[in-house]
Amino acid sequence: MKHRDKLIIEKIVEYCDKISVTLKRFDNSYEAFETDDVFYSASCMYVLQIGELVSKLSDEFKKEYDKMPWQQIKDMRNIVAHAYGDLDRETTWNTMVESVPELREYCCNILLN
Repeated sequence: MKHRDKLIIEKIVEYCDKISVTLKRFDNSYEAFETDDVFYSASCMYVLQIGELVSKLSDEFKKEYDKMPWQQIKDMRNIVAHAYGDLDRETTWNTMVESVPELREYCCNILLN
């Protein structure tokens, strides 16, 4: 693995952790996510940052570690960045509570190897 890819994966894990901390801060409450703009905005920023980082991974890395939908993660970044006012909160919530932990685990396993 290239050193640059390793650094990017480490940053992705950090943002996954920030999402986890934010969820805990708001008691993993979907109701709070729907109504608290600070919670929503912070979470979306972390999702956006993850997608931005994914776009910087080398093609070789993404080919070698192909069990993660890198393109979909990048696409989610674009949706957050360009359609922020029209985002479906339920989809964003599901991304945070289901997909982000899977991404974190996948990235941690890469770093362990």
